[in-house]
Amino acid sequence: MTDFVQLFFSGLSTGAIYALAALGFTLLWQASGTINFAQGEFVMLPAFMMLGFIHVGAPLAVAFAATVVLSVIVLGWLFKRGIVDPLFRYGMMPIVVATIGLAIALRNGVRAGYSAEAYPFPSLFADRLFNIGGVTITLQDVGTFVLAMLLVVATQAFLSRTVTGRAMQAVAQNTESASVLGINVPRMIFYTFAINAMLAASAALLVTPTYLAKFDMGEGLGTKAFFAAIIGGFNNSRGALLGGLIVGVGENLAAAYISPSYKDAVALVLFMVVILFKPQGLLGKKIERKV
Repeated sequence: MTDFVQLFFSGLSTGAIYALAALGFTLLWQASGTINFAQGEFVMLPAFMMLGFIHVGAPLAVAFAATVVLSVIVLGWLFKRGIVDPLFRYGMMPIVVATIGLAIALRNGVRAGYSAEAYPFPSLFADRLFNIGGVTITLQDVGTFVLAMLLVVATQAFLSRTVTGRAMQAVAQNTESASVLGINVPRMIFYTFAINAMLAASAALLVTPTYLAKFDMGEGLGTKAFFAAIIGGFNNSRGALLGGLIVGVGENLAAAYISPSYKDAVALVLFMVVILFKPQGLLGKKIERKV
């Protein structure tokens, strides 16, 4: 029982990272109908941005702040203007293909321009262990989970309790009606891309100390976050949180009680089960379309 509880709490930490990336998937989909298959690379790139600032002597806090600004410009504004906007008129499939190509380009660009080796990354938290009732929990796991949850809750609060957030939700529900009501639709959509970029940079800050900075670190992360978003409900941002936590905990339990080789298959298996029995996701809503 002690081992189970320890694995469960460790899985929550990993799941919280998946939830951050999955939240970006759901926000972009709701606001602009965009599926970004470079989402994992949007976490990888800020990690190397921060490393670059740290290597020139910047403290971690300064490196993170500068990376957030750069991420909003490159992964928010430039991504929207350079890829999404030109292809949006042609439907979703060209954007899907373009983001897959972008993911490959970012991975290979970092490998060629930086290195193919894995680099250590400074942690926000001290290397400490807590023993509670025989359950050993690291400060890294606790801190990662708490900060990730705070970011998710803060994003939810912003969307539901601020004028700008409610305007963004109105755009997500019906673009034409939002425009009629006087909402600046393009600006609200850009805000969504900016929030996604900030969440990606935050995920990089939390996940890289554990998994190290490597050019392909985002490949598995992006895939699992995508599955987590669908498991929770692609049209429900709260579902991203639930899906991420389920995948993170499921991976840990499968690795311990079945085999470590099955760990990476957990997200796919859960995805297939949910698609078969509840296609809209655990917290998703059915969407009716007129024929």
